Amino acid sequence: MTLLTQPDCAFCEQAAGMLERLSREYRLEVAELPLTSHEGRSLAERGGIMFPPGIFLDEKAFSYGRPSERRLRRELDQRKARRSTTMPRS
Repeated sequence: MTLLTQPDCAFCEQAAGMLERLSREYRLEVAELPLTSHEGRSLAERGGIMFPPGIFLDEKAFSYGRPSERRLRRELDQRKARRSTTMPRS
């Protein structure tokens, strides 16, 4: 998971805190990337991120702006359920 941020952004701080909490629960690896960096601008452009914070799951844009924990949890739960149904059983 990648979080695009910029300085002095209240929603960015909110998103970082939310992802920190969720990373413990869902075992996520979160990389924070400044939107002002070359890589950050390129990622935002490819994903259609209009303004920060931008959240990417598996290198695909998930959301931007004010983050929704409920929506992100729902997506993570769905992905978790899909993985558990496709994993071979011993």
